[in-house]
Amino acid sequence: MQRIKEAERAMTLLPSGKDAVDGPRAEENLAFVEVLVGAKNGAIPRLQRLLEIPYSNCLTPALLRLHPQWDPLRGDPRFQKLCEEKKP
Repeated sequence: MQRIKEAERAMTLLPSGKDAVDGPRAEENLAFVEVLVGAKNGAIPRLQRLLEIPYSNCLTPALLRLHPQWDPLRGDPRFQKLCEEKKP
């Protein structure tokens, strides 16, 4: 968990708001690491935030539903809500 804290600290030095190209991708990668170590309470809010901002490798509800890297989150109702398509 110390490594996750260090990664979060690094992101505060160069947040997505200042690096619209690489910042969100770094956050998405951190969310995946959080999933791998069982830190769902960090990953799900991070994914929620990423769904709310546009970026080049845009995360979508469909990608969350289909990509196997997110399988450990599938049983969590908060994650299931993220996978729902928003109606315009």
